[in-house]
Amino acid sequence: MALKDLIVHLDQSQRTAARLALAVSLAREHGAKLVGIFAQRAHATKVGVVSTWPSEEFTQACDASKAVFEAATSSLPGAQWRYINRGGEAEVTRHFVDLSRHADLVIVGQHEHGDHFVPEELVAEVVTGCGRPVLILPYIGHFVEVGKTPLIAWNNAPEAARALNDALPLMVGCKQAYVLSASARLEDGEASCAEVEQHLATHGIPAKTEVVLVQDFGIMDVLLNRTSDRSADLLVMGAQGSIGFPFESRGAGTRHILKHMTVPVLMAS
Repeated sequence: MALKDLIVHLDQSQRTAARLALAVSLAREHGAKLVGIFAQRAHATKVGVVSTWPSEEFTQACDASKAVFEAATSSLPGAQWRYINRGGEAEVTRHFVDLSRHADLVIVGQHEHGDHFVPEELVAEVVTGCGRPVLILPYIGHFVEVGKTPLIAWNNAPEAARALNDALPLMVGCKQAYVLSASARLEDGEASCAEVEQHLATHGIPAKTEVVLVQDFGIMDVLLNRTSDRSADLLVMGAQGSIGFPFESRGAGTRHILKHMTVPVLMAS
């Protein structure tokens, strides 16, 4: 799938600049249309009653966001800024998820503790509810490109297959891809990884595979450690329930990665 329609989440936080910079870079690289959507909590702008909405503070925040977006995308044809004119946290999240269903890739930011602008569950709701691949940027670090040294978490599950193929446009021309499988049986993991390696080879993507024998808890920590060990600039993984790895209760793997990620993560469910 070609990346021709991108959405990036915008708000008043400082990390918006990092998301926007990467989104602009990806849009330029893939010749894609970029839509910036300003969406944040109502109480961040001190919304009072319906009759006073939108507040002056919210209007100023919108104007500032639009100005920054238009300046950053001045060289991109068809770039569009939009905003969600809603006050309730649930409504902001629901509307953003709905809009995300019409993009080839959605770019959001990891929730940071103490962030009063973005609903805490927005990222998780987008990942599990929009039906599109979602690229999440950590709240620490600067990322000018992704996909040059990706690490793919593989478990032969449908969501892992979707994530892998959704990430292909980001991995084209990559230096080296890594495939990590956590399995209770070495031979099963090796056979499955071999198929992934062949599939990537057809796309001109060189890959090295590794199978980790599962004997205890902490699978997500192993995945994060390997991401660091390989100096990966992108983690690719399925996001549905336990992400399919043994010993992970439903939803635990997704939540753990969203909380502890240190590199951009592409998730699909």
